[in-house]
Amino acid sequence: MCHPRYNHAVFDTLSQKLARTVQNLRGKGRISDDNIAETLRELRMALIEADVALPVIKTFIDGVRVKAQGAEVATSLTPGQVFVSILHRELVELMGGPQAGFELRAQPPYVVLLAGLQGAGKTTTAAKLARWLIESRRKRVLLVSTDVRRPAAILQLQRLAEQVGAGFHPAEAGGDPVAIAAAALEAARQGVYDVLIVDTAGRLHIDESLMDEARAIDRAVAAHERLFVVDAMAGQDALQSARAFGAALDLTGIILTKADGDSRGGAALSVRQVTGKPIVFLGVGEKSDALQPFDPERMAGRILGMGDVVALVEQVQGKVDAAEAERLAKKVVAGERFDLYDLRGQLQQLQGMGGLGALMDKLPAQMARGAMPADQGDAQLRRQVAIINSMTHRERRRPEIIDGSRRRRIAAGSGTQVQDVNRLLKQFVEMQRMMKSMKGGKMRRMLGALKGGMPPGGMPPGGLPPGFGGR
Repeated sequence: MCHPRYNHAVFDTLSQKLARTVQNLRGKGRISDDNIAETLRELRMALIEADVALPVIKTFIDGVRVKAQGAEVATSLTPGQVFVSILHRELVELMGGPQAGFELRAQPPYVVLLAGLQGAGKTTTAAKLARWLIESRRKRVLLVSTDVRRPAAILQLQRLAEQVGAGFHPAEAGGDPVAIAAAALEAARQGVYDVLIVDTAGRLHIDESLMDEARAIDRAVAAHERLFVVDAMAGQDALQSARAFGAALDLTGIILTKADGDSRGGAALSVRQVTGKPIVFLGVGEKSDALQPFDPERMAGRILGMGDVVALVEQVQGKVDAAEAERLAKKVVAGERFDLYDLRGQLQQLQGMGGLGALMDKLPAQMARGAMPADQGDAQLRRQVAIINSMTHRERRRPEIIDGSRRRRIAAGSGTQVQDVNRLLKQFVEMQRMMKSMKGGKMRRMLGALKGGMPPGGMPPGGLPPGFGGR
């Protein structure tokens, strides 16, 4: 499964504000009351600008203040770092505690009910969740829509189910939503499905009939999960609907959609606090694979500029072609020449991981600061693959034959400049030299790691291709 380059815009504003505060704190030899007061003022302003609800801000600030003024900070040899760890813990708590999410532990079919206002993205979220369950949890999933007043919504879900490889239970427009949901549950049992996802009707505004219908469907299917789907861009308006749905249904979690469109993050923090339920997934794009489990610990680290190295490792492990990595390693061990086919394979694996931008986004701020801008790196990846594609088979195998006239032809064929071709060939020579130096013990150790189930990476050994690290 090839993920798009995810944009975690939802906390960008907060992250930019807090990362600066955190950087200032880390260097402090001691933390005074003045330091704490100044930092809390900056925190409060950052949260207000992020559109976090005022009661939520008060709870968070009070929690940080109490812990920061305790003995833990005063007696520490590194009080600045301790203060940062307090911020991290309080942010994790604010977002739902360690490792929020749901486990499929009940007897199948496991029933997931999606509720929310019209326009929040429930139908597309139902399909995204189905795809995540199919690909990440290897589950058989059945989808059903009870939005009988909107035939287009039923048809949309049917098409999406086909796209993601899920089953679909048909529903008649104008039928009884409760009866449809009950029939879908029976069909899930008969068809030996692991999970049934029920997409309920939305409204443009909250009304009692909508709530009554959602409650009746919930009773009919005895849902294990009742997830409130809310638009991150709704801001403070999301709180009113969160309260209403939280009062009507015993919600188990929240799915925050359009998280790539709102840089402030206030809705995410506020809805979690108002409902008392954890955020379990973030929708971060329109494609059917643009849904990510929400991990408060890792998100808190990102907000504070610590990066998300865990996600980076998972992304590399999930996308690396282990067979290709092993083939290349064996080739180098055997003393065979590293050629432009090999380089193209490495560049394409980088693209498959979402490009440099997706990788740099997960590095801690201090590590990513000196690197090439993400967009520039991604554009360079595309150009370099295009240049290699413009070469003949013989040129890819024996780059030393590429003279001036060939370089001009390759540049014209790839829509690039001759200097771009020159740059690629120079980087290739550097990589070839590096590969030659690794043909002994280093490469054998990498092969051993690969056989142990830990891919050494879809990138050239030693990291990114030369020229991508901002040098």
